[in-house]
Amino acid sequence: MNDAQTAVCDACPRHCRLADGATGFCRARKAVGGRVVSANYGQITSIALDPIEKKPLAFFHPGENILSVGSYGCNMRCPFCQNDSISQHGRDELQWQTATPHELAELALRLRGEQRNIGLAYTYNEPLIGWEFVRDCAKEIKARGMYNILVSNGCATENVIAELAPLIDAANIDIKGPSQDYYDWIGGDFHAVCRTIRMLHGAGCHVEATTLIVPGHNDSDTDMESIAGFVASVSPDIPLHVTRFFPRWRMSDARPTPISTILRLADIAKHHLNHVLTGNC
Repeated sequence: MNDAQTAVCDACPRHCRLADGATGFCRARKAVGGRVVSANYGQITSIALDPIEKKPLAFFHPGENILSVGSYGCNMRCPFCQNDSISQHGRDELQWQTATPHELAELALRLRGEQRNIGLAYTYNEPLIGWEFVRDCAKEIKARGMYNILVSNGCATENVIAELAPLIDAANIDIKGPSQDYYDWIGGDFHAVCRTIRMLHGAGCHVEATTLIVPGHNDSDTDMESIAGFVASVSPDIPLHVTRFFPRWRMSDARPTPISTILRLADIAKHHLNHVLTGNC
């Protein structure tokens, strides 16, 4: 296959090279006419009005609600995925409904008065694989004086984050492990995630981070020292959510993280960071 027959995706560090009509690793981007486009644009598998704390965001408008939407697909393969029913499937395997950015923004605005909604959150599956839809919705939300929230694995290219950063008001970014070795296991790019956190924070976005503690994989003291140390290098004021794992997807036979492990690692993180929270305990 020669280069004239392919297009390269620039949404994430995988840079999938696709023949015309082919779909990328994420299941949500497709080569069409010599370029790669978002195949899941406006295709909504999940929509709910959630408490802001569920994203999780602990220090951004606590007590308010956020209209939350997701599509399908993901550019990683975490064996413990908590949303595998949508993130690890493509469009032909799921039920979805279409919505335009204008329609979602109007719904968000209507819910502002009825349900104390403050904006729109891009979440559930990996939103950055459909970053064009995030961008277009975010512009509509901004025009209505509301907030945009990103919940993401952070594994995107610099170009994508540069495009979105001015539009995003708050983000929770997973920092799943302490090194590229860990990210090799889950199919991601550690350095891209670190860059995303730095870029969003540098753009004035309110950033919080989450680490899901998977027993035997990222639960050592050294692991948490490294994770918390990186977050602190960006800002010691970034909140870190240290979260308990429960068996899911390809790790359904594993045991949940002991609560004592979560508390021990949270105490380590507190030596580096001003705000450390525990989750799923």
